[in-house]
Amino acid sequence: MKYFTREVKIALVAVVGIVILFLGINFLKGLNVFQSDDTYYITFKNINGLTPSTPIYADGYRVGSVKDIIYDYGRNEPIKVVAGISKDLRIPLGSSAEIVTDMMGNQQVNLLLANNPRQRIEPGQTIVGDVNNGALGKLKTLVPYIENMMPKLDSILTSVNILLADPAIASSLHNIQNTTANLTVSTQRLNSILLQIDKDIPGIVGKANKVLDNTNHFTSNLASLDVQETLNKVNATLESAHEFTEKLNSKEGTLGKLMNDPSLYNHLNSTVRNADSLVVDLKAHPKRYVHFSLFGRKDK
Repeated sequence: MKYFTREVKIALVAVVGIVILFLGINFLKGLNVFQSDDTYYITFKNINGLTPSTPIYADGYRVGSVKDIIYDYGRNEPIKVVAGISKDLRIPLGSSAEIVTDMMGNQQVNLLLANNPRQRIEPGQTIVGDVNNGALGKLKTLVPYIENMMPKLDSILTSVNILLADPAIASSLHNIQNTTANLTVSTQRLNSILLQIDKDIPGIVGKANKVLDNTNHFTSNLASLDVQETLNKVNATLESAHEFTEKLNSKEGTLGKLMNDPSLYNHLNSTVRNADSLVVDLKAHPKRYVHFSLFGRKDK
């Protein structure tokens, strides 16, 4: 126990504290001291603020971290990033890397593994990297276009404000409101008319059915008639009328002579005139034609 003096104990506690501090710092940096990784080099033209201990992912799984960054102050070579990657990962030849920054500013390195099952990148070799700006990068490329659009957008907004300040717009909106109200009233009336039509439809359909029944009955009656026989009778009647007309036009027969012989008309006219004069004379001298005597004497 002579060796564990007070000074030795203090020294042991200090060493243990230093080891724990070292392990804690490496743990906070994301470095695993108890696991040895293969060292690869990734070259970038711009690391976009990349720092040591930045995690490295492959297919979304963390496979290592950035150990160190080597910057060429002569700017003759690209920036070289020292990456510690798990020995269990086989990196196919042709793979690349990219730096991705999320909306919160957090960075990570993604390994884009190629499809090459035969050849691989050996530890100590270099992987080509690039920066993936993502949505923020696309937004930066759109900034110049947005700046060019701002004057046009400002003029458009000014025109819109002038248009909205026009009292004719308010009047038009008021008219539209009135039109909408009128359309609502018209729609209600139309609905009431349609409801009334729905109520009247059964009666209309019943009447239509009766009309159709009568039409069918009339059609069946027409079908039952002997149309040919009726036409024959009509033709016979017309033929008889034609013969009667021809006889009237000829001088044969009483009616024909009456219509065509003027002497008969003249005789009849003379007879009528004589009869008329006889009647007049009879009224004027009745005693010439009628004689009454109690003793059988005649007036002379």
